[in-house]
Amino acid sequence: MESQVLDNAVWAALTGPQARIAQVFGRARRFPPDISPFGAIADVDEPQCWSDLVELIGPGGHVVLTGTGAIAIPKGWEELGGGTGKQMIGDSVMGSADPEALELGASDVPEMLDLISRTEPGPFLPRTVELGGYLGFRINGALVAMAGRRMNPPGWVEISAVCTDHAFQGRGLASRLVNAVAAGIRADGAVPFLHVSETNENAIRLYEKLGFRIRMRGTFKAVKAPE
Repeated sequence: MESQVLDNAVWAALTGPQARIAQVFGRARRFPPDISPFGAIADVDEPQCWSDLVELIGPGGHVVLTGTGAIAIPKGWEELGGGTGKQMIGDSVMGSADPEALELGASDVPEMLDLISRTEPGPFLPRTVELGGYLGFRINGALVAMAGRRMNPPGWVEISAVCTDHAFQGRGLASRLVNAVAAGIRADGAVPFLHVSETNENAIRLYEKLGFRIRMRGTFKAVKAPE
């Protein structure tokens, strides 16, 4: 499957399969801010796109942008933070269902948010679970590991929020969940992909062992619109 759509995965998702939930103004789009902090514009080199983004998020509003290279923000915008990571694709990953993995939903959100706060795998907000496909493991009733889906560019679905309670790491729970989520993505006719910090060498090795391969080095930048 062609992977160029992943160069601007947020834009591709919010103009494609996830357009129904996108917040839109002109050539700027974003996820609802209680679902995901990510947004996108059609062309980072086009001033009108940045003007549209201000209208969308409001003066002083925050959004996280992604790209394949450096993101040069216009005068008046403020950079709040950012970093680099690896985008990995699972075009040869079929995954495997796991009968012990539990489907997670709205009633699990408090525990999911708690686990996220302790493991810090990346953004997960009160309504992120609505993107669907979240699975987890419980031990003695407590949620100790989870993973699910986030961006959905045409033909692709991102695996996200992969995390395990520190006390239960080393048991292969993350691998099982990634495989289970990947199997669900495949069953829906799409291909899994994911993002990982380029400094997280252990995670990169894990994903490579599962069959994912590095497609590109990407950047992300949290920005604040002019007041």
